[in-house]
Amino acid sequence: MATARGTKAKALGGLGQWWGVLTGLLLVAAWVNSAAGPASVAALSALTLLWCLFQAPVTCGALVRSRGVEDGCRNNASGLLLGCHIRQHRWQKVKLLLVRRKVKEFFTGLFSDGKASVVTLAGLGSLMSGIAALIPGLAIR
Repeated sequence: MATARGTKAKALGGLGQWWGVLTGLLLVAAWVNSAAGPASVAALSALTLLWCLFQAPVTCGALVRSRGVEDGCRNNASGLLLGCHIRQHRWQKVKLLLVRRKVKEFFTGLFSDGKASVVTLAGLGSLMSGIAALIPGLAIR
């Protein structure tokens, strides 16, 4: 039996997890088109940032101990803050942010591979875009 999520993914042809790329492209178009107002740029920035944090397809990277060697989990994860389907990995990255001694480990994991680097840079760009759109007179008139 198919779940609601599986049905939705099939209906969109597997592109349901890539909606953030569309919002990112619309964000670039909003910056290029001077007719777009700061509210639309801020909204697109927030949507793109949320996609990067919680739904972008990246590698999990949670700490896995196998045969005495510490390695990162290679399963697919949802976003930069969430882990893969394994229950112990689900919130491990968020816990890294909350424990002061582990923050450096979290930030090094943001640039661990190509996918994570691209998503991290897209998230940072959308964050800066949203801040620039909210400061009056800085970029959009």
